[in-house]
Amino acid sequence: MTSYAATATTTAGTAGLFLLILAAVTLCYLAVCWRRPFTRCRRCHGTGRRPVLIWRTARACRRCRGDGEHPRAGRLALNYLRELHDKGTPR
Repeated sequence: MTSYAATATTTAGTAGLFLLILAAVTLCYLAVCWRRPFTRCRRCHGTGRRPVLIWRTARACRRCRGDGEHPRAGRLALNYLRELHDKGTPR
């Protein structure tokens, strides 16, 4: 197959750059999950209470169980991998 001057560039450099950026973003997210494992609940906006439409009162949010925070998705994945490793490691 002949290569022309305009199309002779390889995509290996682009793929390597993409993988480098992806690794940097992943490491930054893991650092955030380690430093701040909990995030504010989006359903109740961190208050822990949800309004009830019938009596105009507020009840505890079911998603965060009234805490106003819940674990990040990355932290849940790290906890799962740690538990999986602990189960597979003989003591």
